[in-house]
Amino acid sequence: MNFVEELKWRGMIHDIMPGTEEQLAKEMTTAYVGIDPTADSLHIGHLVSVMIMKHFQRCGHKPIVLVGGATGMIGDPSGKSLERNLLDETTLRRNQEAIKNQLSRLIDFNSDAPNAAEMVNNYDWMKNFSFLEFIRDIGKCITVNYMMAKDSVKKRFNGEGEGMSFTEFTYQLVQGTDFLHLYQHKNCKLQMGGSDQWGNITTGTELIRRKLGGEAFALTCPLIKKADGTKFGKTESGNVWLDARYTSPYKFYQFWLNVSDEDAERYIRIFTVLDRETIESLIASHRQAPHLRELQKTLAREVTCMVHSEEEYRKAVEASSILFGGATAEALRGIDERTFLQVFDGVPQFEVPRSVIENGVGVLSLCTEHASVFPSKGEARKLIQGGGVSLNKEKVASVEAEVSASDLLSDKYLLVQKGKKNYFLIVVR
Repeated sequence: MNFVEELKWRGMIHDIMPGTEEQLAKEMTTAYVGIDPTADSLHIGHLVSVMIMKHFQRCGHKPIVLVGGATGMIGDPSGKSLERNLLDETTLRRNQEAIKNQLSRLIDFNSDAPNAAEMVNNYDWMKNFSFLEFIRDIGKCITVNYMMAKDSVKKRFNGEGEGMSFTEFTYQLVQGTDFLHLYQHKNCKLQMGGSDQWGNITTGTELIRRKLGGEAFALTCPLIKKADGTKFGKTESGNVWLDARYTSPYKFYQFWLNVSDEDAERYIRIFTVLDRETIESLIASHRQAPHLRELQKTLAREVTCMVHSEEEYRKAVEASSILFGGATAEALRGIDERTFLQVFDGVPQFEVPRSVIENGVGVLSLCTEHASVFPSKGEARKLIQGGGVSLNKEKVASVEAEVSASDLLSDKYLLVQKGKKNYFLIVVR
């Protein structure tokens, strides 16, 4: 596979330095991508960089993931108008380990293949630099004029945000030093990243040229936005994380399932490894019958399986069918409490003391006297007799039915369904 051609048809190249494609055709090439370790999980905003490394490795080349332990202590001005919070070394190391565990599911770090991925932390070499060494060995190689010409610097000097500290101004030199170090010690000849990183990356190639007379290359991908121009990966509740502790596989799956048709056509190219023929066939089918949402369903399946697992994908589908389809009582009992609460987030809730159901309570009494699911017993009786009421996804067969503690989900919930779409949650305390 030709890496550059693969990225081109997927719409994943923004800028590429002349000679890059020739370098990749010549030999197995090592490239690095920097990842900011400010949290102990990646979010889907990182997935573009991860997919680039995944394709790079699939094309026979070697990816290096650089965790910015040192640069995370400084803050990158690119695409930002404010300085970031700085982290201590203990936190950075913990975050690094968590990020590697996540990436290991997506990229091969562990095989004995010559292009197995590596992870490095720039703190390991930057911590040994004294200030005098840095300004003597690095600072003298790049002029202030060159640094000022970068867009990320110009924007901040032209009144965007609160200006720029000297620390952030020197960021591109620190990132350039990373490229120089990896070029010297890992034979790394290419740096890849988002389009907002072009200035920082080319500073690295310039540093390598001026200091060593070497040739290095740069490739960036577009920053992903939604079709309406808003930021990709953000929801009302914040970032969509890859770690199930912060975003459950159900919510993760729902994010991809609910993207617009226009976004789905772009995302299926960017965030999956499906081949071109399969993707073009899917897009054509989707355009013929967009109401079936086959494109979104395929996208959600591929990304959820890749990031979590096939089992978590299956659970997410089952959880979705509980709310939107004809799921069974068994499926309802099979989902964990956190996912259950997310599925039924926003439905009316009623609290009932445990003493009410410990010795059994009639369903009519429960749904009228103790929880106002129905305004009257008469209405409840009529709907139950018509087969229109379910408890935990099972039809209530009789108005004489009893509810007891053995019916509780996760030992505290009862799900009442009135008609096809009206759900009520009884929480037993």
